[in-house]
Amino acid sequence: MSRFRMYPTPAQEAALLEQCRHARYVWNLALEQWSMWTRDKAATPGYVEQARQLTEARAAFGWLRAGSQTVQQQALRDFDQAARNFYAGTHRRPTWRKAGLHEGFRIVGGQATRVVKLNRKRARVLVPKVGWVKVQLSRAIPDAKSYRVTCDRVGRLHLAFAVIPPPIPAPGTGEVVGVDRGVTVSAALSTGELLACPGLSEREQVRLKQLQRRLARCRRGSNRHRRAKAAIAKLSARAGDRRKDWVEKTSTNLARRFDLIRVEDLRIPQMTRRPKPKPDPARPGAYLPNRRRAKAGLNRGILANGWGQLVTRLEDKAPGRVEKISPACTSQTCSVCGHRAPENRESQAVFRCVACGHQAHADVNAAVNIAAGRAVSARRETPIRVSPKREPQHATSA
Repeated sequence: MSRFRMYPTPAQEAALLEQCRHARYVWNLALEQWSMWTRDKAATPGYVEQARQLTEARAAFGWLRAGSQTVQQQALRDFDQAARNFYAGTHRRPTWRKAGLHEGFRIVGGQATRVVKLNRKRARVLVPKVGWVKVQLSRAIPDAKSYRVTCDRVGRLHLAFAVIPPPIPAPGTGEVVGVDRGVTVSAALSTGELLACPGLSEREQVRLKQLQRRLARCRRGSNRHRRAKAAIAKLSARAGDRRKDWVEKTSTNLARRFDLIRVEDLRIPQMTRRPKPKPDPARPGAYLPNRRRAKAGLNRGILANGWGQLVTRLEDKAPGRVEKISPACTSQTCSVCGHRAPENRESQAVFRCVACGHQAHADVNAAVNIAAGRAVSARRETPIRVSPKREPQHATSA
């Protein structure tokens, strides 16, 4: 999706946020009607009936009539499509839209084409009931039949066109790469490259801790609580922007360089779950330590490296060229002789095979195994590429 940053005037920003409130109100009202249905009642009203009710509501309430009818009707259409997707089993149940979290509305039809390019870096778009709003250009404006205006938690407004870009063509060299994802090293390639996802700097991390402590001391609902929360959201959005930028650049680079990309088939939601409590058998009602704080730090490290986003964008840009390999024992298997043992992994970064003496970076060794498509079988064995009768050999000196 092509997204551009909007720079409205203060009056236009207030009008855009008012349109977001109208769209959220109409969506929640349609969801309320839909969720009140029971088996002993008649069918809930569909889009046509809800559109008629919207016309009556706009005639009765001036604050609703002041908004754009296109925005409000499109909110009903979006909900109708969400309900259809739920019944089809492709999506989850529609949820309530919350203020500050789900801020946005969609424009379709002829009004979506009212975009004028001013120069190489600027353009303007005509939003109903708002006027011409300036837009910062970062790429060519796509030919789309609809666009969506969104507002994130930091208050930044964006214009997104619903256009799916074409996939990146394969280079045709036949090269295969393995990608091992980690916490210390975000992505290690079988070519020996170590990629790190940028996050907050040390100074920004110190600032974040200070703001979190200040937020804990503030009274809920106060002005200081609101300012501290906004400052924390600003830092979080900065880290998210850097992570997304790294994911986009890395996925594009991999899709252009390699014909086949192999990654670990990791179940990230299960890996980032909180540990279960351990009841103390000696003391009923008490619990044993379960290292939940350490697990929380590991979960933050996993999510901060964008494991899932990287694979998702790879599948979008290189469809049919991404293979998922079982991650079982890829970090304990030697990429040279195929010997597998927990003793091979000396530390987080050092791999030294106890059979052949091969030494390499642990993540790169795992990436080579992933590129070769090697994983343990049902008998927990890996294919050995040398004779099992061969005695362990010392590593040769360079």
